[in-house]
Amino acid sequence: MQGSSLPPGLCFLLCFFGAVTPKIKASCANCPPNASCVNNSHCTCNSGYVSGSGQKLFTFPLETCNDINECEPPYSVYCGLNAACHNVKGSFYCRCVPGYRLQSGEERFNNSSGNTCQLQKIVDTFESLLTNQTLWRTEGRQEISSTATTILQDVESKVLETALKAPEQKVQKIQNSSVAIETRVITDNCSEERQTFNLNIQMNSMDIHCNDIIQEDTQGPSAVAFISYSSLGNIINATFFEETDEKERVFLNSQVVSAAIGPKRNVSLSKSVTLTFQHVKTNHSIKKVFCVYWETTKQGGLWSRDGCFLIHVNKSHTMCNCSHLSSFAVLMALTSQEEDPVLTIITYVGLSLSLLCLLLAALTFLLCKAIQNTSTSLHLQLSICLFLAHLLFLVGIDQTESKVLCAIIAGALHYLYLAAFTWMLLEGLHLFLTARNLTVVNYSSINRLMKWIMFPVGYGVPAVIVAISAASRPHFYGTANRCWLHLDQGFIWGFLGPVCAIFSVNLVFFILVFWILKRKLSSLNSEVSTIQNTRMLAFKATAQLFILGCTWCLGFLQVGPAAQVMAYLFTIINSLQGFFIFLVYCLLSQQVQKQYQKWFREIVKSKSESEAYTLSSKMGPDSKPSEGDVFPGQVKRKY
Repeated sequence: MQGSSLPPGLCFLLCFFGAVTPKIKASCANCPPNASCVNNSHCTCNSGYVSGSGQKLFTFPLETCNDINECEPPYSVYCGLNAACHNVKGSFYCRCVPGYRLQSGEERFNNSSGNTCQLQKIVDTFESLLTNQTLWRTEGRQEISSTATTILQDVESKVLETALKAPEQKVQKIQNSSVAIETRVITDNCSEERQTFNLNIQMNSMDIHCNDIIQEDTQGPSAVAFISYSSLGNIINATFFEETDEKERVFLNSQVVSAAIGPKRNVSLSKSVTLTFQHVKTNHSIKKVFCVYWETTKQGGLWSRDGCFLIHVNKSHTMCNCSHLSSFAVLMALTSQEEDPVLTIITYVGLSLSLLCLLLAALTFLLCKAIQNTSTSLHLQLSICLFLAHLLFLVGIDQTESKVLCAIIAGALHYLYLAAFTWMLLEGLHLFLTARNLTVVNYSSINRLMKWIMFPVGYGVPAVIVAISAASRPHFYGTANRCWLHLDQGFIWGFLGPVCAIFSVNLVFFILVFWILKRKLSSLNSEVSTIQNTRMLAFKATAQLFILGCTWCLGFLQVGPAAQVMAYLFTIINSLQGFFIFLVYCLLSQQVQKQYQKWFREIVKSKSESEAYTLSSKMGPDSKPSEGDVFPGQVKRKY
C-alpha cells in the first residue's frame, strides 16, 4: 500500500480482513444468519434466501442472506389458475382462492401441486351432475345420451386445458367418489423410440405410445388425460348397446373411462392404445365380452365396438385394444341358463289346472247365493286377478320379439300380480276383523268398511305403484329373455318390495287371529256351532297364510345347494295356487257343497226330463204307453 492514500477506515478494513481471512477458511463458524457452512471453509445462504453479493459461496463475514420473494419477478411462482402465492421468511405457500378447496382438506400447498385446485374444482363440479338423480330420472333415453356425451366432452376439454396451463407439473392425480383423473404433460420429444406411458386410476389403466401424444405441428407442451367415472355406467348402461342378439342379457361390467390428448384433440392413433378394466362384478358366468366405446350420434350417443378388440379376459380384469381415443367400457353377456324341461312342464300343467280351478271358483262365487257376502267378494276379485295374470303369463311371457309389446306385457303382469297380492292383503285384513268380531259385535260396521275401501285399495294401489315405476324407468319393462321386470338398478324391487310388505302384514294378521281364537276357545261354553265356526276360521287362517304369501318365500330361498329343490317347490306350489283357492273356499265349504249337490240334482232332473220329452216325441201324439212301460227317471209303483 506504499505511496497510496487510502481513507483510514478502508485501510483498517483491509488490514482486518487480511488478518482474519485465514481463520474463516479454516472454520466457518462466523457465517451470517440464515446461512450454513459448506466443507468447513465457505458459507452459503439457506433455501429461500440469497446473498447480498449474489454469490452462492462466500467467505466475507459481513455478507448478508436476504429473503427471496418467490411471488414476485423474477421468480413469480405459479400456484395455479385458482390459487394465490403468499411469501413468508425463507419460503412461500399457495392457497386456493375462495370457492375452491384441496381434496386433502389442507389450506396451504406448494407449487408442486399448484394445479390441484383447478382439477379438484372440475371433479367436484361434474360429480354434482353425475349424482343428480332427479336430472337423470326426469330425462328420456335420447336426453340422457345427449347429456352424458356433453359431460364426457366437457370434462376432457377442461382437464387438458388445466394440465397444459401448468406444464411444469408433469403428472397430476386427483379423484373423488365419482370421478378420478390422471394427467401427464410432455414438454420435449420422446426420449426413447418405443417409449410408452402408463396411466393408472381406480384399478383401470391405459398404455399409450409417446409419439401419439407429441403433436409436432403444435408449439409448446402436449398432454394426455385418463379419466375414470365410477357411477356413469349406471346411467349410460348396456341398454345403449344395440349390436347384440336380443336374447342375450348384456350388462356393463366396468367403470366408464375416457382418454384424450391435447392441445389438438386428435382421435386417431398410429398405434393402438391398450386399456385394462377391473370388473365391477366377478361372480357371473360370462358368455361374451365386448370392448366398446361411446360413439357420438345425432341422437346423442351409443356404445359401439368399431375399432376396439378384446385381448384378454379373466375373472377380475379385461384387456382391450382400441385404434382411437374416446370413452370406453366393457360389456358382458351372461351365459343363458338352460331351461329345465321338467320345470317347464310343471309350470304349464300346473297353471292350466289353476286356470280351470280359478274359473270354477269365480263362477261359484258369482252364482252361489248362499255364500254371497264381503268375504266372497274378496275371493272373487282375487280369483279374477290371478286368472288374468296366469293366463297372460302362459301366452305372453316369451313374446320378446317386439320390445313395445313385451314392455306392455311386463307392465300388465306387474299390475295383475300386484293387484292379486293387494287383494290377498285385504283378505288378511278381513279375516282379522272377522276374528275380532268374535269378541266385539260390530260385524255390520266391518262390512261397510270393507265395501268402502276394497275396490279403491285393491285396484288403485297397484296402479299407483306401476305408474310410478313406468314413469321413472319405462325401459326396464321387458328383458331380452322374458317379458318381465329388469333386475338392473334394483328395479325388480318395484314388485318385490310391495310383496314383502304384504306378506309381513298378513303374517301379523295371522298371529293376531290365532291369538284371538286361542282366547275365544278357552272361554267358550258348550255351544257346538260356535266352536265349529271358530275352528273353521282357524283352519281358513292357516290355509290363507299358506296360499297368500308363504309359498313366495320359497323364491327367496333359491340359493346355495338347495336351490334346485326350492325351485321345484316354488314352481309346483305357486302354479297350483288356483287349485288351493278352489279347494279351501269351495270344495271344503259345507254351504258350497250343498249348493253343488243342488245344482247336480237339477242337472240330472233336467237331463231326465229332456230324455223323456225326446222319447215322447218319437212315439207320436196318439200313442199311449203300455202298462209296463217305465220312463227314464220314473219308478214303477205297486198298489
